[in-house]
Amino acid sequence: MNALAATSRNFKNAARILGLDAKIERSLLIPFREIKVDPDEVNALAQLMTWKTAVVDIPYGGAKGGIGCTPRDLSLSELERLTRVFAQKIHDLIGTHTDVPAPDMGTNAQTMAWMLDEYSKFHGHSPAVVTGKPIDLGGSLGREAATGRGVVFATEALLAEYGKSCKGLTFVIQGFGNVGSWAARLIHERGGKVIAVSDITGAVKNPNGLDIDELIKHKESTGSLLNFNGADNMDPNEVLIHECDVLIPSALGGVLNRENASSVRAKFIVEAANHPTDPEADEILSKKGVIILPDIYANAGGVTVSYFEWVQNIQGFMWDEEKVNNELQRYMTQAFHNIKNMCKTYDCNLRMGAFTLGVNRVARATNLRGYEA
Repeated sequence: MNALAATSRNFKNAARILGLDAKIERSLLIPFREIKVDPDEVNALAQLMTWKTAVVDIPYGGAKGGIGCTPRDLSLSELERLTRVFAQKIHDLIGTHTDVPAPDMGTNAQTMAWMLDEYSKFHGHSPAVVTGKPIDLGGSLGREAATGRGVVFATEALLAEYGKSCKGLTFVIQGFGNVGSWAARLIHERGGKVIAVSDITGAVKNPNGLDIDELIKHKESTGSLLNFNGADNMDPNEVLIHECDVLIPSALGGVLNRENASSVRAKFIVEAANHPTDPEADEILSKKGVIILPDIYANAGGVTVSYFEWVQNIQGFMWDEEKVNNELQRYMTQAFHNIKNMCKTYDCNLRMGAFTLGVNRVARATNLRGYEA
């Protein structure tokens, strides 16, 4: 099942639970605008972003876009030219109060700096037009770590429901880019044992817990996770089924599927990536009793702090990092409690709790504006 079909299936299940009118369901499911890249993947991600921003209750809609390329194969100057041309083509479609791009896979603060500069050539200096910018160009303190930090806040909220905390539990993290490495670092600081991690370069494990700070230094100096002094190399395919308390997929979508789901030994899964669990795997894991914290909540820390950055740019007033992190924790914790309330109301799991929360908020707003077929 492709990403769009899977995401639409979750939406339709939520719409059925909520008893939405067929007209409003159709309205919410059809994108307002498409600029063709890979329509199924981008439509699915745009849908997820729509429900995600509603789940954490920030005043954004949902959109997604990108360029079909492999950034690591391009030079810095090639990446800059590609980004600037992309910005030239979409500058009339983005704006401070229309569509505000933020970084995602393969992009970073430098990418957003180029987009801001190119947009400003057409519209004048407009720092609020993109988020995830460098601090010197109006970015927010805490934004780089925001998605990973949000994952940890979400994990803490989930574990607290079971009388647990990160301290003393074992964690496996698949994906060691920005999100996975920050999540690992923050879990390590809280006394959690990260016993295995992987990325595109390979995988390493240590049953007694990895020294995350040293592992990050090792990767920065060698370009790879492999051969880290203090860990054993392992088969990356074994990471998702490695025994642990909490599994955090932080890379690509669809990594948990019907082929490997029955072998997963984690008690909890926290979806730091977008759509890492196929519907077939979702059903298998649920029957096994695995508790899954869904992506539209678990990885919402990035867009939440993007909202904080946008607010700071609009106000022309910069927050300190403690305020950013405290506000992020407040939003993530409140969102978890709201999801749990939906689970109780509709007798559903956390994924449907999050989807019904997000879809219901968007449906209510659409009806209040006076939707007509």
